[in-house]
Amino acid sequence: MRMHSTVKMFDSRIVEDNRQRILYCYTDNNLSCFKDVKPEVEYVILYIFISLASVFTVFLNLLVIISISHFKKLHTPTNLLILSLAVADLIVGLIVIPLMGIRFIESCWYFGETFCSLFLFIVFVVVSASLGNLVFISVDRYIAVSDPLRYTVRVTTDKVVCCIIINWLCSSIYSVIILYNTMFYPDTHNRCYGDCRVSFKFEHVVIDLIVTFVAPSSVIMSIYVKIFCVAKHQAKVVHSVAGVSRSQRKAATTLGIVVMVYFICWIPYYIVVLIEGNESTESVEFNVTCWIVYMNSCMNPLIYALFYKWFRISAKHIVTLKILKPSSEYLSIFPDDK
Repeated sequence: MRMHSTVKMFDSRIVEDNRQRILYCYTDNNLSCFKDVKPEVEYVILYIFISLASVFTVFLNLLVIISISHFKKLHTPTNLLILSLAVADLIVGLIVIPLMGIRFIESCWYFGETFCSLFLFIVFVVVSASLGNLVFISVDRYIAVSDPLRYTVRVTTDKVVCCIIINWLCSSIYSVIILYNTMFYPDTHNRCYGDCRVSFKFEHVVIDLIVTFVAPSSVIMSIYVKIFCVAKHQAKVVHSVAGVSRSQRKAATTLGIVVMVYFICWIPYYIVVLIEGNESTESVEFNVTCWIVYMNSCMNPLIYALFYKWFRISAKHIVTLKILKPSSEYLSIFPDDK
């Protein structure tokens, strides 16, 4: 009898200990999600990583935005497209990385249902707009390489601004359509309180993959194949426009690297999504590929720093606060400037 009571007390302690280990995102809500508890060291390391990633991404893209906005000699159609891409990357560093980081570390969404819908909308707009910018950049580089003498006539600042507006507008409209149920009817989704994610059917995943990745990527790749063929042909002809063609080909190569890095970051994500479907939000593979995608936003400025000397010079002027001087927008930022 005494032995039986001892075992019973031991079992009750186990049950009590298990209950203590179960934490909820919202203790006062019966529909709350469970909260994963991590070791304290892991919390510190992850928060340091998220903070550095956010600050690094914001800082680098701000350098691009300020450079192109401030210096008059950088007010070109191509640079306006780069500016639009940098704005999308800035939003990722300023909003997406911190909030996704907190949700990943805490395993809970603490910012409410309304902001959850807005946040998902921002994520989808930024992703769509980034790829749209790369499509327009590819078209711009093709015209510059294939028809350099008439480039300034065919591609103007007004036309590029119009394309940028259309790109962001179409991205917003598409995001509303694809997220319509999630944004306006969140109660229809079977998710606990404290969660913030999109729950797609497999056919919706396929549609999103085609619209926001496969179709634009096919256009971009076909354009860059044409650029390569044109550049190869130009290398064999008389160097009547050698200087122009060489500079345009270099710009096309640099922006081609931007596109290639974008694909390298995104392809693993879509592979995981297609394989795992809706269950991918709980897997290690999904989280890893997501963060590879987010880190793509800080890679573009690094590519510009490696291949564009004007970016290194303008960044130096910004960091040393030379842009605060009068007429600083006319400072020399190209190596051949007198």
